[in-house]
Amino acid sequence: MTRRRTARLRRTLLAGTTAIAVTAVTAGIVAAAQEPGKAAKGPELSLVAATTSVTLTSWKEEPGVYLDLGTYLIAEGTPLELKVTRKSYKDPVTVTQTVFEGGKAKAKKLPTGTVKDFSGLPGFSEITLTDKAGKKVLTRSESFCPNNASGRVRPDAPSTSKYPESCPTNPFTLGSVWGVEKGWASNTYAGSYGEPVQLPAGTYTAKVGVAKKYRDLFGIADKAATVKVTVVERSDEDEEGSTGAAPRSAKAGEHAGHGAGHQAPTAHTGHGPGHAPSRAEAAAPVTSGAGPSYNAGHGPLKAAPPALPWALKKKQQSALSQQARDAGGQTDGSRQAPALKPLSKRPAGKPSVPDVPKPDLRSLPAYGITISDGNQDVPGKDYLAFSANVWNAGPAQLVVDGFRKPGKAKMDAFQYFYDAKGKQVGYTPTGTMEWDPRPGHVHWHFTDFASYRLLKADKKEAVRSGKEAFCLANTDAIDYTVKNANWHPYNTDLATACGEENSISVREVLDVGSGDTYTQDLPGQSFDITGVPNGTYYIQVLANPEKRLKETNLGNNSALRKIVLGGEPGKRTVTVPAHDLVNAN
Repeated sequence: MTRRRTARLRRTLLAGTTAIAVTAVTAGIVAAAQEPGKAAKGPELSLVAATTSVTLTSWKEEPGVYLDLGTYLIAEGTPLELKVTRKSYKDPVTVTQTVFEGGKAKAKKLPTGTVKDFSGLPGFSEITLTDKAGKKVLTRSESFCPNNASGRVRPDAPSTSKYPESCPTNPFTLGSVWGVEKGWASNTYAGSYGEPVQLPAGTYTAKVGVAKKYRDLFGIADKAATVKVTVVERSDEDEEGSTGAAPRSAKAGEHAGHGAGHQAPTAHTGHGPGHAPSRAEAAAPVTSGAGPSYNAGHGPLKAAPPALPWALKKKQQSALSQQARDAGGQTDGSRQAPALKPLSKRPAGKPSVPDVPKPDLRSLPAYGITISDGNQDVPGKDYLAFSANVWNAGPAQLVVDGFRKPGKAKMDAFQYFYDAKGKQVGYTPTGTMEWDPRPGHVHWHFTDFASYRLLKADKKEAVRSGKEAFCLANTDAIDYTVKNANWHPYNTDLATACGEENSISVREVLDVGSGDTYTQDLPGQSFDITGVPNGTYYIQVLANPEKRLKETNLGNNSALRKIVLGGEPGKRTVTVPAHDLVNAN
């Protein structure tokens, strides 16, 4: 598989653990419940500028400036919490807000059409730029993802935010949770959801406000933030031989507002050479501010806005009072379920499948469908490339450990089961894991996790993909509203999930609410359609094809996506009709 950049979901702050996120009862809800009798109260929201001036870079080779102006939405009193869902792909996306009434959390449905997808609140920020003469040179609006890069703005705020660190980009997302923790601020910059603007070098004044419909909806004051903007022009030639520090967002691989401790790594161990981010990626780095991950074959996610600038972030270091009050397994006042730790040796005792919660693997319809030449590895061939995702609807994690007998090429794989307190209460053999030494892989694959088939119009098989072994990683947040969804999965990329050649054991986990996207774009993985007649077909994504994994439901493992093949050899075409209301190929 080719190596593709992906904006990784940030690792959990509980080092070495896999925490289960709190869903129904959050820290803010607990706090509100301790003060019964109080009147209904929503968050006190305000827009602020972290700095009075910013310097942005326009590259001569790729002109355009990303408007990362350092403006943030602050939540006081209670969190801003939004749950975004759709019942099915035939239903529109809706959003409800968590508000507090009489010390209890209640769901307040927001007007129909408030959101259109899962990328954020559309048209939230309104930006106006004027030049030195006071002439208006730009007016635009941008979406706002409340899960954008954020940080505390006062020392008594919760030490960590319970909310996820990005808004989903998978077109078949089913549910998401957005939030700004109380006492925290979230960057309003749209990141790669927005487009760069054309601005000549010079000095400007930016005024950033919140659109009236959102001011009315959330009670935000009509007070714009003002920021001085300096645009400088640079080129690749300027960078040659330069060892000096580049301006904010100007240098590939350098994340604005982060010191040396947050530079992009050159490579992940065991995953080949590193890839410096492009200028566009440097302008819109991942939410956490950490370096990029390289998920071979896993579908790419859009980059999220940069992490909190030092102007606000330094306030976090003044006190750790909330953290001191947290009990074991708690970091933000909310209770975390006991973590699952990898075992060092194969399980002992008789295998059993106890009556405890189990994972529920579900397939999403294929997307990212295109005609490919297989990267010209096999001249004269036509291939159908696509992306496929299998996710876990819960209510339990999928936990699979592999153990290698000395001198053996494969590992024996076992699925583990846990009770409500996180205690292991059973296990069962579930196939094998195999080492894949090919460039772009170089990790352990769990066999028979999913399979892909191209079906004829009558649903009979026409072509089967050769890809059936996988390294599991939580690349996509599919539905964080399901029971026991983990909003902060740990193994979000291959560097944290798939082991090394000399590993004696490997643990692979698919968390509740998350899915793993694989892009099938190489010969042996994509469908060879060279001799396949034109006509209507279905791409089938099938989870757990051999039924080796124990699940709560085996009846929802298959998903179909209709396509129509056309064209002629060497110039094949594919038409992808909308899947209900999802019009994304």
